[in-house]
Amino acid sequence: MAFDGLFIHSLLHELSPEIIDGRLSKIYQPFEQDLVLVFRKNRKNKQLLISANAQYPRMYLTKQSISNPDKAPTFVMVLRKYLEGSVLQSIEQVGVDRIINYHFSNRNELGDEVELVLSVELMGRHSNVILYDQQDGHIIDLLKRINPDENRARILLPKAKYELPPLKPGINGLNVTENEFKDLKNKYPDETELAKNIDGLDRDDRLELSGYLEDDYSYSSFKTFFDQFDNPRGFVLKTPKNKRKIFCYLPYHLDLEKESSDPNLDHALDEFYEYQANRDWVKQRASQVERIVKNEQKKLSKKIIKLKKQLDLAENSEGYRIRGEILNANLGMVKPGMTKVELPNYYDNNNPIEVKLDPALSPARNAQKYFTKYKKLRDSIKHVNEQIKIAENNLQYFDSIQTAIDNANPQDIEQITDELINQGYLHKKQTKKRRKKITERNLNKFKLTSGKTVLVGKNNYQNDWLTLKKANKSDYWFHVKNMPGSHVILQDDNPSEQDIQEAAEIAAYFSKGKLSAHVPVDYVQDKRVKKPNGAKPGFVIYTGQNSIEVTPEEKEVLTKKIN
Repeated sequence: MAFDGLFIHSLLHELSPEIIDGRLSKIYQPFEQDLVLVFRKNRKNKQLLISANAQYPRMYLTKQSISNPDKAPTFVMVLRKYLEGSVLQSIEQVGVDRIINYHFSNRNELGDEVELVLSVELMGRHSNVILYDQQDGHIIDLLKRINPDENRARILLPKAKYELPPLKPGINGLNVTENEFKDLKNKYPDETELAKNIDGLDRDDRLELSGYLEDDYSYSSFKTFFDQFDNPRGFVLKTPKNKRKIFCYLPYHLDLEKESSDPNLDHALDEFYEYQANRDWVKQRASQVERIVKNEQKKLSKKIIKLKKQLDLAENSEGYRIRGEILNANLGMVKPGMTKVELPNYYDNNNPIEVKLDPALSPARNAQKYFTKYKKLRDSIKHVNEQIKIAENNLQYFDSIQTAIDNANPQDIEQITDELINQGYLHKKQTKKRRKKITERNLNKFKLTSGKTVLVGKNNYQNDWLTLKKANKSDYWFHVKNMPGSHVILQDDNPSEQDIQEAAEIAAYFSKGKLSAHVPVDYVQDKRVKKPNGAKPGFVIYTGQNSIEVTPEEKEVLTKKIN
């Protein structure tokens, strides 16, 4: 179920009492399509997330820690000017459409009271957040300014008159009386036709309503369906293809399997969208970094293939030496101007071997040319092997950066960016920022069944800090074998077999092998882990390790996480 009109109606049942009459104390835009509004009410902060993301526009109260950017975009500066410190008077949904109006009262520079509306339109790719003056209806500013050529239905620019988007007329099922239902039943003898004409339903809701009416085409059945939206809960269900969906009621007529339920819809939404939103926010912040990583991976992969071809040629260069020797032994058989000659190969029972010649050179010089090429190729083997090793190490390094991005939170991207700047892969920005000090709060933290603590680095800087500075020498260090992954520290000097198993599963989950069924994990006391001089961030060597093979299960790992 998407954020359709009826879902929004249900959400407002919980949301409105939480923030109405609250004072808007803080506004920021952590990401391009997302706003965070912090309301202060009853000495508590309530954090409202509003997203105009085209794929899944949404709004709900969130407890996630979302960082405030150093520089505020223009729209946020306008919102702060007009709304910061104002009181939220009411929240109104336009019918059962995906438009929600937040009504604020504030005072302007002259001290006069003004009424402002923040209109949130959660309409797929047309989603937007628009601030306008209620008195004259003119737009003050909006999240997405739309060129008139792109939208001829209405003008979405500052100073234009605010108009509702074109809305498809339909029946508001929440207000239908018993007599009106009888008329509708006569008009639509087929229950699916009636469901198609009800406003505010997405495809899943429409199918569920049709199921209710197929069971019993009566007002009682109709009302039972719609009453659910006035008493919402959060239900997460899975499709047969394991796609997760969230509902504000429990559907019975859809091919879905219940995963979880929550009496609080806001809380359910926060948890449901946490992973996907996190991935999107990371993607936005890491776009430049990821582009560099992928380019370097591509270049290094091509370089390694080319070097291995060179190595293969060098290791199979005996043919040049043999042709040089045979040519030297048969100089008299070579006539001026010849481009090739067939000579008896005494290394192969005198079978003929073709020797290519440069007609501009003498027979002896041609032979010398073969010896020179042979020596050059043989001498290159050591150098090519060294270059292959360097390229493979660099590729492994960029694989580790990609793994860190895949496991990162938005606030971790800054450290990954700093790392690439310090390694010379990214140019420094003009504004010099001081690198934030790494603390235990930056790490992922887990509690095992035994109560012991496991710490996990989320990027190479954190990995180095965790392993080389934070961990006690007697703690146990875990890392997946021969692939990129996080450094994992089990804070204990005498772990049980179960502790080792659980810590290894965490290490496997935070690695490139997180989706594999059998992941080998090395573990050893931290005192046996060393960092070679000049090694890249995150790279260490270790000795005396043991290994264990595990299968990382996402649910099992994340239930141990400490927020």
